[in-house]
Amino acid sequence: MFAMMETARLEALHLANDPATGLKAIIAIHNTRLGPALGGCRYLAYPDDESAIRDAIRLAQGMSYKAALAGLDQGGGKAVIIRPAHVDNRAALFEAFGRMIESLGGRYITAVDSGTSSADMDCIAQQTRHVTSTTAAGDPSPHTALGVFAGIRATAHARLGSDDLEGLRVAVQGLGHVGYALAEQLHAVGAELLVSDLDAGRVQLAIEQLGAQPVAAAAFLTTPCDILAPCGLGGVLNAQTVGQLRCAAVAGAANNQLASTDIADEMEARGILYAPDYVINSGGLIYVALKHKGEGLPAITAHLSRISQRLTEIYAHAQADKRSPARVADALAERLLFG
Repeated sequence: MFAMMETARLEALHLANDPATGLKAIIAIHNTRLGPALGGCRYLAYPDDESAIRDAIRLAQGMSYKAALAGLDQGGGKAVIIRPAHVDNRAALFEAFGRMIESLGGRYITAVDSGTSSADMDCIAQQTRHVTSTTAAGDPSPHTALGVFAGIRATAHARLGSDDLEGLRVAVQGLGHVGYALAEQLHAVGAELLVSDLDAGRVQLAIEQLGAQPVAAAAFLTTPCDILAPCGLGGVLNAQTVGQLRCAAVAGAANNQLASTDIADEMEARGILYAPDYVINSGGLIYVALKHKGEGLPAITAHLSRISQRLTEIYAHAQADKRSPARVADALAERLLFG
């Protein structure tokens, strides 16, 4: 466990067990140099405890990098609740988790993530104020999509010479809250949409409402397009798939798109521009962080505009240094986090 922490440069790892509610929770705090750690809470089944701990540590590290390059006064953290096979009272379980957060004295602020909802955050809020993404705070997904859309424009300008998306073929993988909102914005500016999702109903909706062309999930990465936008699960760019890409750039909302940073080097060698995922998808984090601080929508919208500026800066550094944008982004974030 300590070896994992040292490799990730993790500050702290907190575990809680509450047999009365079935709570088994992990909170990983990666870095608090810039401010209290902020990151979502996952509620998922895991094959074993070590897998859950590794997931929390990996995600907490990503949140530190994301917050740093988003220009937020926040550190990075992540929580994982191991979902039991059966739970008698979900509300009680999340209230117990709220008490765990409260015991940390404000070092960690939680939010919605995979498997959790605003209703769960409302339960946590019964026990601590160190929570956002509540029903009252609102859904961060539209703001994630706004940031990704702005990032796609910046990516198109850097790779194709113009941020005009009209007529560009953009392939969107995953039509959840963020992916569908992104597809709507792309359609509004005249982009040619290719879409893929395991939910056939979401694909049909995009065909009817947005004039999208469907692409089978198995063929998505090999589909010729200008910009590939992964907006579903992570890990889609790996040693097996990177050679199959037929796009000019990859710019999407999914977290942890790269199996390793070496994959970004391969994309760079092939002339495929990669938008570092934790930079382009930081709109949701910006929203929840500033909302938690009491900021209004104008301030949040102004901060979102910095996503495209940061990407443009990263692309310029990458071109000058002949390195992948992923390497440049990591180096910039680490300078902010560790000096």
